Amino acid sequence: MISNQLNRYAGPLGEPLYRFIYYKVQNREEAEEITQESYVRMLTHWQDHKASRENLLGYIKTVALNVLRDRWRQKKRRGIQVKFEEINPEETAGLDYQKVITQRLQLENALAKLSEDKRSIIDLRIVKGFSVAETAKLVGKTEAAVRTSQYRALQELARILNGHD
Repeated sequence: MISNQLNRYAGPLGEPLYRFIYYKVQNREEAEEITQESYVRMLTHWQDHKASRENLLGYIKTVALNVLRDRWRQKKRRGIQVKFEEINPEETAGLDYQKVITQRLQLENALAKLSEDKRSIIDLRIVKGFSVAETAKLVGKTEAAVRTSQYRALQELARILNGHD
């Protein structure tokens, strides 16, 4: 169904691109919108710049990632809107927060097992949302070193949380 529509309108790249995007967003409607927007941006860019058509799938995946990043940034700026009129105090008071508290304590304990350097990278990049360049300036490392430290810190954190410390 979707596969046939994509191949009809987007050619042989439609299905791999859609699957790539769907893997990232896990939502059919959003994946379809992003796929469509990616094609529009790609075609607009080609008309304006007469870009090369080599490695077409790689090129359109890059365009799709840029579309995704734009959407994520927009969502991050907007934040979460809360409609206070729709909140039921009795229902909210009855929620079980035990699981949330347990997960938070497990995460805090796992973070405490990391080195100070790795904890600061995780804090700056993930908790506070600094860019790689900003984090590099703050900790006095190169951007490559920050990326490597973040990767290693997340790997170690995953091992600790899975009980392999």
